[in-house]
Amino acid sequence: MPAVVLAFALTQGFSQAAAAQPAETVELSPVLVQSTRTPRSSLDTPASISRIDGQDLLQGRPGIHLSESLAAVPGIQAQNRNNNAQDLQVSIRGFGARSTFGIRGVRIYVDGIPATMPDGQGQLSNIDLASAESVEVLRGPYSAVYGNSSGGIIQVATAPGKGRPRVGASLLTGSDNLRRYGLQASGGTDLATGLTDYNLSASRMTLDGYRDHSKTSKTLANARLGFQFADDSALTLIANHVDMEADDPLGLTEEDFRDNPRGVASNALLYDTRKTVRQSQLGLNYEKPLAGGHTLQAIAYAGQRKTVQYQAIPYSVQQAPTHAGGVIDLGRDYAGLDLRWTARSQLGGRPLTLVGGVAYDHMKEHRQGFENFTGPAGAPGQLGVKGGLRRDESNTLWNLDPYLQASLEIDERWTLDAGLRYSTVHFRSRDHYIRPGNPDDSGSARYQQWLPVIALRYALSPDTSLYATAGRGFETPTFNELSYRPDEQPGLNFALQPSASNNYEIGVKHNALGGLLTAALFRIDTNDEIVSAGSRGGRATFRNAGDTRRHGIELSWSGRVAGDLVAQASYTWLDARLRNPQGTDGTRIPGVARQNAYASLAWAPEQGWQAGMEWRAQSRIQANSANTASAPGYGVAALYTGYRLRRSDWDLDAFVRVDNLFDRHYAGSVIVNEGNGRYYEPAAGRNWAVSLNAGYRF
Repeated sequence: MPAVVLAFALTQGFSQAAAAQPAETVELSPVLVQSTRTPRSSLDTPASISRIDGQDLLQGRPGIHLSESLAAVPGIQAQNRNNNAQDLQVSIRGFGARSTFGIRGVRIYVDGIPATMPDGQGQLSNIDLASAESVEVLRGPYSAVYGNSSGGIIQVATAPGKGRPRVGASLLTGSDNLRRYGLQASGGTDLATGLTDYNLSASRMTLDGYRDHSKTSKTLANARLGFQFADDSALTLIANHVDMEADDPLGLTEEDFRDNPRGVASNALLYDTRKTVRQSQLGLNYEKPLAGGHTLQAIAYAGQRKTVQYQAIPYSVQQAPTHAGGVIDLGRDYAGLDLRWTARSQLGGRPLTLVGGVAYDHMKEHRQGFENFTGPAGAPGQLGVKGGLRRDESNTLWNLDPYLQASLEIDERWTLDAGLRYSTVHFRSRDHYIRPGNPDDSGSARYQQWLPVIALRYALSPDTSLYATAGRGFETPTFNELSYRPDEQPGLNFALQPSASNNYEIGVKHNALGGLLTAALFRIDTNDEIVSAGSRGGRATFRNAGDTRRHGIELSWSGRVAGDLVAQASYTWLDARLRNPQGTDGTRIPGVARQNAYASLAWAPEQGWQAGMEWRAQSRIQANSANTASAPGYGVAALYTGYRLRRSDWDLDAFVRVDNLFDRHYAGSVIVNEGNGRYYEPAAGRNWAVSLNAGYRF
């Protein structure tokens, strides 16, 4: 609380100093945020929420990974592994830091459609930043209204087509043989009913990678179609497809990380570790206004995802009859429906907004495991190929979550928000691989939890808001985390229990110096924290560690300094510790940095020359639960310059960018509790990118 008070006092001092100057007053445009389901300005929202507009996502940035822009958001740690086989490593206030691949503990949504499965396993591979209108990041207790694994929310919105039809082409080239080609078509149709807008995009990227054995190829297509009907209802169709192949260099030991950061683990070459992903998804968002200020909304989606991953499990280890092999072959069919009713009315003469709904998500998975060699285990004929079957099971998973939210403007200054969600998550596994020495490992589990949230906001002045929020969240283990037991015995790890957390936050938001300054103080107490029990050859196991506590402070400011000069800064201090696990009481939660900082300054006129600089820093990260290995802290800088031209029917954007300007050697991320001590995933050295984007409006 003292830090929040101090930040508020400083902003008041800055405001008074600015008012004393004869400078021109800057009028701030309110920006509405959507992630709390009650759209309002960020200033009026009683939660820590940040919004990045589409133009800022790509302002002097390649637009390959979401981590490029998320670095500016306080409370979030978005790490580029430089290993596309494992996706980004994203955590919010420490939730999700245990992930050795994919996204966990943080829910991802694209146009209201989950990119996170019902068990909490998410991925970012199907997000097309070139067509994004905005990205919102919701942190803290309020995110519990999204149910399981909602330690934080990342919400991506695709831009609707506007104006005359536009076609565009883009080219990105850079270090390590980076190439990306893109096409886009968008526009509005000027029709009152029927198809009213469209945004279509497709791209192809290839990359040799900073490290050996880290080549990537990715094809991505995305479509957003908007329809309007005579009864004022609207339908948005969202479709996307991604096809990716990526080599996996695995982690490095401390010695290899120091001496040869471009290197690769020896077993990665021996077994040709790699991953292929193919996913297709279709979603519908239907919204119909009703009489009396009521609105009905239905979101439905369905998709398929196919993943094949070759791991570096030694063939000798696979001789045990219960071993699941070194090749994972997953096929997933998933679908979901979210029915939502919104009513805007009054209570005692004051505005009241009610949101009620129910969400249902379902996933069916066919999981198989194969040997990663052919021939007898004692003298294999070839390594890194699909061999004999060692695992075969059908897994089903569903969740059913009714929820209710309310927002009441008590008077001119006070607003009360409350929400309640009852989340049920059900797992079931049927084992089809039953052999002598390998018994039937079928099983099921069901997890249920009430998730309440309450928030109170006080408008100290038209430019200042104070708020306090409290909520309860929970996180189930994902199917991938249940798939293997730490004791290396067969069967699913149903001994792994969900974690539950109590979240508290107080904060202040203040319009200052032509921008919005925010400060938040938070604390999170978690029971049965899910942590990594170890990782070998690309396979990770998990356990419950007992209790943990996270507390910290987040500060941020962004705004226009003068004319076309814009600045942004953020800082996070987070103390995340294990409280009572065996032998590690008081140690830091691995994968979580104690401090993160970001600053940028850019000259960004509507057209003409543009330029900017960025700086980000991160403190030391512990790599294992015992805190005996760690990745050192670092600070890196980037510069870019470019030119933007708008002429009649044509537009042109071009820039050149240099990242890691001073060629700093550091770890982009760590593999938590890697069993062979290969914790380190090196970041790229100094690297460059050149982008050209041209469009024509008919």
